[in-house]
Amino acid sequence: MSARTAREADFITHDGETLFYRHWPATAPHCRGAVVLLHRGHEHSARVAHLVDELDLPDFAFFAWDARGHGRSPGARGYSPSAAASVRDLQTFVEHIRDTHGIAIEDMAVVGQSVGAVLAATWAHDYAPPIRALVVASPAFHIKLYVPFARPGLRLMHKLRGLFYVNSYVKPKFLTHDPERIASYASDPLITRPIAVNMLLDLHDTAQRIVADAAAITVPTQLLISGADWVVHRGPQDRFFERLGAARKERIVLPGFYHDTLGERDRAQALAPLRAFVLREFDAPSPRVSLADADRRGAFHDEYAALGRPPANVFARAYWALTRAGLKAGGALSDGIALGLRLGFDSGSTLDYVYRNRAQGRLGVGALIDRTYLDSPGWIGIRQRKVHLQELIGTAIGRLRGHGSPVRIVDIAAGHGRYVLDAIASAAERDGAAPDDITLRDYSPPNVEAGRVLIAQRGLEPIARFERGDAFDETSLATLEPRPTLAIVSGLYELFGENALIERSLRGLAQAVPPGGYLVYTGQPWHPQLEFIARALNNHRGEATWVMRRRSQAEMDELVARAGFRKLEQRIDEMGIFTVSLAQRVDAS
Repeated sequence: MSARTAREADFITHDGETLFYRHWPATAPHCRGAVVLLHRGHEHSARVAHLVDELDLPDFAFFAWDARGHGRSPGARGYSPSAAASVRDLQTFVEHIRDTHGIAIEDMAVVGQSVGAVLAATWAHDYAPPIRALVVASPAFHIKLYVPFARPGLRLMHKLRGLFYVNSYVKPKFLTHDPERIASYASDPLITRPIAVNMLLDLHDTAQRIVADAAAITVPTQLLISGADWVVHRGPQDRFFERLGAARKERIVLPGFYHDTLGERDRAQALAPLRAFVLREFDAPSPRVSLADADRRGAFHDEYAALGRPPANVFARAYWALTRAGLKAGGALSDGIALGLRLGFDSGSTLDYVYRNRAQGRLGVGALIDRTYLDSPGWIGIRQRKVHLQELIGTAIGRLRGHGSPVRIVDIAAGHGRYVLDAIASAAERDGAAPDDITLRDYSPPNVEAGRVLIAQRGLEPIARFERGDAFDETSLATLEPRPTLAIVSGLYELFGENALIERSLRGLAQAVPPGGYLVYTGQPWHPQLEFIARALNNHRGEATWVMRRRSQAEMDELVARAGFRKLEQRIDEMGIFTVSLAQRVDAS
């Protein structure tokens, strides 16, 4: 077997950075798909090049990048703005492979090692790509930092000093038993020993989230564990595997292997099952896990049910009672908390207050309390969601104009409508043209009145109106006039756990939006304050507690696809809380 020759190329990622990658075309007459290789931290694509020939998959193309800040890709060595930015780099890379090399995402297998495995697992969780298979080797879910209290110390130093770099002092002899790889690692000028402190800490926090929520990952997954790993802890790897939501999953422990699992001296023991796993998913693909009934069974149903029950522990009950009392006291001073207590923390009025982001309160200290409230993780994420909504609404409007289609917009649960009117104004400034028609709807009379005031203030009465309407009334949505070419559902479906409601709403929109039209929808696959919300916050429906059932991105995307829409793009905030996606109505025929 002759060695394949790599072609060198680059792609422009989401923020305009140009990243380097290697491409090994399939050598067989027919290319069945692609294997995407993600290198370890500190390394680069040449360090995984041996896998192309050793895996012996001639009818597959291989791709391997130099991650941002590594190898021949630009940027400060070991730096990325965040783990989320690197995960979006991966999404952009896969889209580039699809668009440039003509390989569907459904025909890709992704193999990541160490930090590359964390990025791959996070991508599978956050973006729910329909890849054929995922392989994670020695994932760096919890790096061994041998200095006591290293992470708290690094967090404190990061706050005090800002950006700085931490050097890896792991010697290559503790990465692999392979003498050639030990020598090449030591002499390779492209090895990147430093890692930016923000990235080190962010990878750890992201990994904790992904391990805890691995049930959201449903693609066929193989986990390769090095049995004598000096670099990362094994416990989180096992927990990740046990929680995986995939119908087909494999865990293979390799006794005596060091951290460089796919570069070990006896790596044939790892590569044989890896190759078999990939081939099996192409020869006889595992049935896709359907999440349409996730509201009735499974991890997210069980979580929701547990949050709906009072805590069994008397101390926990006392803690949450004190928390609620503290909120009431805060509401006497903070305008934002008072608004949430009065109308619901999920109400349109609260959302509009969070968007405006101006701390207000009484007696001086009230504004400080309000600022702390407005800077909670959920509200920071909400404001980033608004940015992403504006971006994808603008993208949809641009696509419609590019095709010469009318721009007729409906938002079926607009709240006060501020975010959508801001997005429309931004797109109109870019395009030099206003939409043909804007219909905003909401079930709450106060929201409708507030929205009408906003429309009047912006002088949009000739093309815009605000109606009272039920976002779950299929007939009402299906008969919308004029027929919308862009439908928007933001922040609504997350508040209702029953999938039958969501499917009814989506069916109505699918009848209203013509083929080629667009849907912008949001999701909330994870929230760091889920229990706090359930135990301490009231909702707009007058319920004393606001218990939410999370939907994974895979579940939300499936419901949208079942209604007849094809997902095109997605955005997610850096904390992994809120997503915004753009889908296109496909022709049912």
